Parts: sequence; structure tokens; C-alpha cells
Amino acid sequence: MSVSSDQRVVMLCLVLVAATLAFYNPIVHNQFTDFDDSVYILKNSPVQNGLTWDTVKWSFTTFHAGYWHPVTWWSHALDCQIFRLNPVGHHYVNLLLHTVNAVLLFLLMWRATQSTWCSLLAASLFALHPLSVESVAWAAERKNVLSMLFFLLAMNAYDRYARSGRRSFYWWVNALFALGLMAKPQIVTLPFVLLLWDYWPLRRLDPARNASASPAAAAPRPFSYLVWEKTPLFILAAAASVIAVVAQRVGNAVRTAAEVSIAARLQNVVVSYVRYIGKTFWPTDLAPMYPHPGNSLPVWQVAGSALLLVLLSGLVLYWRERRYLFVGWFWFLGTLVPMIGLVTVGEQAMADRFTYIPLIGLLIAVIWTLEAVASARPVLKPWFAGAAVLVVIIMGCLTHRQLGYWHDDETLWRYTLTVTERNYMAHDNLAIALAKQERSDEAVEQFQAANGLHQYPPVQVLALALYDLRVGHPQETIKNCDSLLRRTTDPKVQAAAWSESGQAYLQLHRYDEAAEHYQTALKLNPDDAMGLIGSGVLALRQERADTAVTQLMRAVKVDPSDLNMLLLAQALRRAGRPADADSAFAQVQKISPDPAQAQSAAAQELAFAGLKPL
Repeated sequence: MSVSSDQRVVMLCLVLVAATLAFYNPIVHNQFTDFDDSVYILKNSPVQNGLTWDTVKWSFTTFHAGYWHPVTWWSHALDCQIFRLNPVGHHYVNLLLHTVNAVLLFLLMWRATQSTWCSLLAASLFALHPLSVESVAWAAERKNVLSMLFFLLAMNAYDRYARSGRRSFYWWVNALFALGLMAKPQIVTLPFVLLLWDYWPLRRLDPARNASASPAAAAPRPFSYLVWEKTPLFILAAAASVIAVVAQRVGNAVRTAAEVSIAARLQNVVVSYVRYIGKTFWPTDLAPMYPHPGNSLPVWQVAGSALLLVLLSGLVLYWRERRYLFVGWFWFLGTLVPMIGLVTVGEQAMADRFTYIPLIGLLIAVIWTLEAVASARPVLKPWFAGAAVLVVIIMGCLTHRQLGYWHDDETLWRYTLTVTERNYMAHDNLAIALAKQERSDEAVEQFQAANGLHQYPPVQVLALALYDLRVGHPQETIKNCDSLLRRTTDPKVQAAAWSESGQAYLQLHRYDEAAEHYQTALKLNPDDAMGLIGSGVLALRQERADTAVTQLMRAVKVDPSDLNMLLLAQALRRAGRPADADSAFAQVQKISPDPAQAQSAAAQELAFAGLKPL
């Protein structure tokens, strides 16, 4: 029984789906990571409320996470409505979207090129390439796979429009593009990609060679017409670009020229293009964060990368009659432009997730070039076929292994530290993961390693000093506060540093130094809560209960926490005001999420001053 072409394509789609799901199966064991998953899901109340009308309204009005992408918020909200906070469901939806993208890519390439096996190979490598793991295994990167879905749907609709000439398909292209931009603006380059697609494989500039086009679409189309035809798409892309820049600036994600110079950006752009090519063909040492080199890139590396890019572009132009080579190369170069770092966002030099669309361009260039070589030398076809199958299997195995590194925060960041150098964010994220497990000594070690590689903003240094205090490392707190005081002139920040170092001296039972630091803090900021608490506790130690009550009442006014209220109750009791003390204690029972823990913390604070609770 013979199998029709359509039946064969359906069977190949099923094979592609099965292979993708099989190699990505470890994703069901992965947890959420604290690397943006908290921002998008775990600590996002509108999303956790599910797909409600209030969530929809919020999604259109927020720049939360530095993006305007309502469709992505709807997707996460629907996941929370169905799966709650079970990571399996969230991860598997990412995987299903990635699998659908692979099938859509195969169908797009097959219809456009009529080359079944080249199209299948391109889709298989896209599905199973380790560079795609970050987009799939990271729950917060739903925006990547979701925007790609609309990108490919729009390209499939465009293919139908170009072949049939039906305007309904043209408006579908615009609608799908708009939805994709509302998932993530990375697809702003779609109009340019469609111009490449007109050149090859649709050949709309010379439609006589396009035998599959209908008579309505077979009229010659000059380049000016093809550009004018995409005017609505260019308008959508321009609007999305403006919104994206505004959103990133509102989220304080865009780094200024003072932080990363224009020269450093251009150097990183050139080197990153070559690094992306290298990781496409040799996908090892992949990491969720590649530190930005700043001005430290060697001249030879920048010059060598620039020379290689110019050489490759020259060869592509020289062999421009091989249209697939031209389209694939400029697809890769062009679709990376929004993410290449000309506008520097975040701390990374590059990111694997940025290759999700550009990777397709390199696959087109390489696969169709090899197919042309094999067609010219039929004896090579079996060897090429065998090599293609082997490469797909190897990529699948590498993807399977890479997924394991995304199992949890600790695994991810320990692995990252083995494949990158001077990565302060990896140290910082590992420290946070260890702190959550109450492995404080290990966490402090990682925090200090991060602090040694990066000059944190004052607020983060204060947070680190406070963490050191809470886990019993007062000497590290003093060291961090002293360092901060040498480089900040903000009186409130200075006050916080003086009070935190005062608290450290209190823990060390060096009471005179503690009192001096608290007094300095309160001179700079009379409403510094920690300074008020510390001076109040020291007043209790000196049996000046009325002074302690005054200071602790001010502290409660500034920060009405359960701990501060308990310390006030102790001061009131020592001042001979038992009724007021009981009232304060009763208030603690109402406001505290864990009264027993609060009482333990208050007892510890008193113990630092050599006192016991009454």
C-alpha cells in the first residue's frame, strides 16, 4: 500500500513530536527557579489569581518585569488557574509550545521549499538543539516560546497569502504578528524576515519560477511593492519597539552609556555574533548567564571576530545565487539585532534564549548548502543522511543532559560557576538558594564571592550586611558597612549602615561602640528603625526604662512589626506599666504571622544586651 505525500508528512510530524517529548522528558522533574520565576509566577498575585477580568485589565496596564506583554501574562495566569503552583504543569506547557513550534517550522519549510527531508532536519535540529533548552526549561521564558508560536503562525499565513493572493490571509498575518508582539517583542524583525522569505523560497521577485503560486499571486512583484505591502507590519514593529524601550526604562533594566560604553557594546556585539555561531556548531558550556565583559575584551578577539563576520558575509554575497545561503545568513544576523546588545539590557553579554529564532537562519544556510552538495554528488547522499541522523541524536542527548542542570536553583548555579568565569550573578543566585535552605555559612561565602566581583548598589550591600547579622556573622556586617560608608553620601543609606554596624557590635557585646554607632545613625536619620531599637535595648541594659520606652515607641511608629512591638512590651513592663505592656503583647498576637518565632527573636535581641525577657 503506497503512502501519499500528505500522509508521509503527518507521520513525520508525529515522529518529530515523539522525539521532542522523549528527549525533553526530564523537564517534568524540574522545579521553579528563583531566576525570574518568582517575578512571573511565584510572587505575582495577579497571575496567581488566574485568568480573571482583573488580571486581563492589569496585563494591559503594567510594565511589570520590564515588559509589556499581556498575552504572556494571560498564559501564566491560565497555568496558575489550572495547575496552581505545581511546576510540572507550567514546564510541560512550555514543552508543548516548543513542540508545536517545531511542527509549524517543519510544515512551513516543507510547503515553501518542497524539500521534505531538509525541512524535517531543520525542524528536528531546532527542536533538539541545546541552545533551545533555556527557552523551554525556564518557566519565565514562556514569552519566548509563545511569541515564536505566533511568529511561525504568521509566516505560515503569509505563505498561504503569497501563494493564493487572498487578502484574508494577509490580515491574519497582521493579527498574528500583533499577538506575537504582545507575547514578547523579540519578533519585531518579522517584516524583514518575510522580505527574505519573498526572495527565497517564495521567489516572489521572479514568480515564474514559483510553479505552486496561483494565477492571482503569479504577477511579478517589484521589491518596492513587497516593502509597501508590509507597511502595517512595519508600523506594528515600530510601535512595539517604542513600547519595549519604555518598559525596559521603567523597569530600570537598560544600562546607561556610563555603565557600558558605546565602544564596549559594539565590541561585545561583534564577539557575541561569533560566539553564537560557535555555540550553534559546538553547543558546550551553555549557561543561563554569561557575564558582560565591559571593556575587558582583548583587541585580537574583537578584530578576529569582525574579520570572520566580514569574510562570511562576503562569501554569502559572492554566492548570492544560492539564495538559501543568503536568506539563512541574513536571517541569523538580522533577527539577532534586537537582542545583540546595542541597547544593553541586564547584566548578560549574550543569552542562549536569544538564539531561539536566529538559530533557524543558520540551519537553513547549512542544511540547504549540504543538500546542494549532495545533489551534485549523489554518492554522498547516504553518508550525509547517516551523519544527519547521528547529529540529531547527539543534539537530543546534549539537550537531555542540559535539562538536568535546570532541575533546581542550586544545581543550576553550581553548574554555571563551572562553565563561566567571574560570574557574580551565579554566586549571588547560588547564595540565595543556599540561604533558603538555611545553609547560612555556605550562603555567606557565596555572597562574599559575588561582592568581590561586583560593586553592588548600596541597598543590596545593606541587605547583605543584614543577612550576615541574621545568620551570626557580625564581623562581615561591620566590614560591609564600613565599605559602604566609604562610597556613599546618601544620609539615609549612611544611617542604615551605621545602625547595622551598631547591631553587629551589639552582637559582639561591644556596647560602647554599638551605642556610638546607633547615635550616629539617629543623627543622620532620626527615624532609622534599627537605630531606635538598638538604642532602646541599650537603654534597658542601663536600666533607663523610660528612655527605652520613648525610643521603642518611635521604632514601632516607624516599623510596627511584631518584633518591635514585643521589645516595646518588655520596656513598658520594666518601666512599671504592666497594663500597657499587656496591650502591646495582645497586639502582637493579632499582627504576627508566627508569635512564637517573634518571641524567640525578641529574646535573642535582649540576650545580645545581656538581658532576659520578663
